[in-house]
Amino acid sequence: MWALRRASLPLRNRVFGIRASSATLSDLKLQHNAGVSDSPEVTCGKCRSFKRCYHEKFDSANLYVVRRSLSSQAGTKSSGEEDDLEDGFSELETTDGAKAVVGDNGEDELISEPDLSDNEDHAEPLFPKAPLRKRVTSALFKAIVAAPGLSVTAALDKWVEEGNQIDRGEISLTMLSLRKLQMYGRALQFSEWLEASKRVELIERDYSSHLDLIAKVHGPERAAKYIETIPISFRGELVYRTLLANYVQAGNVKRAEEVFNKMKDLEFPITTFSCNQLLLLYKRTDKKKLADVLLLMEKENVKPSLFTFRLLIDTKGQMNDISGMEELLEKLKEQGFEPDIGIKSIAAGHYAAAGLKEKAEAVLKDMERGNLSENRRVCGDLLRIYALLGQADQVERIWKFCESNPWTAECLAAIEAWGKLKKIKEAEAVFEKMLKNVKKPSSKHYTVLLKVYADHKMLTKGKDLIKRMADDGCNIGPQTWDALVKLYLDAGEIDKADSILHKASQNNQVKPFFRTYMAVMDQYSKKGDVHNSEKIFHRMRQAGYMGRLRQFQALVRAYINAKAPAYGIRERMKADNIFPNRDLTGQLVQVDAFRKTAASDLLE
Repeated sequence: MWALRRASLPLRNRVFGIRASSATLSDLKLQHNAGVSDSPEVTCGKCRSFKRCYHEKFDSANLYVVRRSLSSQAGTKSSGEEDDLEDGFSELETTDGAKAVVGDNGEDELISEPDLSDNEDHAEPLFPKAPLRKRVTSALFKAIVAAPGLSVTAALDKWVEEGNQIDRGEISLTMLSLRKLQMYGRALQFSEWLEASKRVELIERDYSSHLDLIAKVHGPERAAKYIETIPISFRGELVYRTLLANYVQAGNVKRAEEVFNKMKDLEFPITTFSCNQLLLLYKRTDKKKLADVLLLMEKENVKPSLFTFRLLIDTKGQMNDISGMEELLEKLKEQGFEPDIGIKSIAAGHYAAAGLKEKAEAVLKDMERGNLSENRRVCGDLLRIYALLGQADQVERIWKFCESNPWTAECLAAIEAWGKLKKIKEAEAVFEKMLKNVKKPSSKHYTVLLKVYADHKMLTKGKDLIKRMADDGCNIGPQTWDALVKLYLDAGEIDKADSILHKASQNNQVKPFFRTYMAVMDQYSKKGDVHNSEKIFHRMRQAGYMGRLRQFQALVRAYINAKAPAYGIRERMKADNIFPNRDLTGQLVQVDAFRKTAASDLLE
């Protein structure tokens, strides 16, 4: 079973097939500022055109957090219009680059490539995409939605018995609509029916889509077993990269690496998509390994995509390496790419977070291009980043432009912006206006205001909003759980926050975010509550969150604050293939049950 080991770089060639060489790769150095003492300093080179100086000590608090769609499908992001607002088709959020720095503190939701990039062409849709006009819905889709939860198969059989035809166009439109509304259970039943009924000739894309739906509903382990049932001739690169993307989404480093190894063993071509998935994974779990992926791309002549650059630019910004971020922006242009709105938003957000007001404003003006009417899709990003800059007048200007006929995404951004500026009444006014324009509010609409209340420790208002959500019949999901936990933690009610998290973790469909678990664990850690810290650590492992340095850092802090030895902690880390950085190495000494002190020497 393969594992990536920092302490022995040559072992990495099992996956990457290369070793860093200062003779051939002399342009750049990979600096480990926080590595263990026996960890080698790796001198690596220019991976095609990536001039990189990654530093291990970085601020990982602000990751670009976005919603995930079909793992191996090209962009499905809305062009900007709220096409299906009146029909309730408003669940697909726009991608706001500003969230790179204004988003939630956490590192749980991986950036899924399709969501970030709406012009990537290296990953074909699993089903052929037909152009969707405003409020276009399929009669078949309506029949599936109208069926009782577990009776989709019966509804489909009836549909066919009534003489209706099912062709590729109908399948595509129906599946896209179900995915857009996140009706993954119904979409899976539809896919199972298509496969069992043999009414259409299935191709690899269909099996890949089925696998993706299984992963969404039942988890990637069940999806991995499904591969064994796929005809061998259709077990291609698309199927395996879909599984890879789902393990990346789940944050399962070990299994993701195993799938990538399997793809190499099967001699599938190493694609930009698969490499980007590894970059996504390591951006979240271990930034040191990003260099290995880039070296692999160099060796295999895998060309970077715009999304590749976006990941690396955001990583540089998170590390507050603004000069490195700017170098990548230049390299991007040298490669023939033009920064899209997402990349410009990321850059502007990091400039703002770094206090570089003039540079941030210059990028924002370039995004706006002096005409919001022609560049309306940037309004959400402008609202968030101007709020980060503390410029209430600019937030008001942008909102006034949108206010007469606002898109849902603009309302969400405005609520977040006013909350950032501590203007709660303005945020509430936008929220009420948004609800009037939405036929069927979802938890997404409520959660953004709930986060504002949580940020300002407004517990009573938060509770009232939750009651209102329940009255409107909203489903409660990870975003809402996260905001609720934060609300109670900030109010000092850790037991209540823990209770909410525990109930959320028992949900069979989706799991709480990594950051939600860590928020509770950090509070127990600060108190030196070893028992409850270990409890949250165990629950995270049950949820599939394992193999991360961050978890062990919080756990060790709990032992330090409790002034208690942590028996076997090094062995536990080794079992998870976790290697301590410099800070954690020092902390481990403090909790070593067998360490010697001046007093202990005297007593011996």
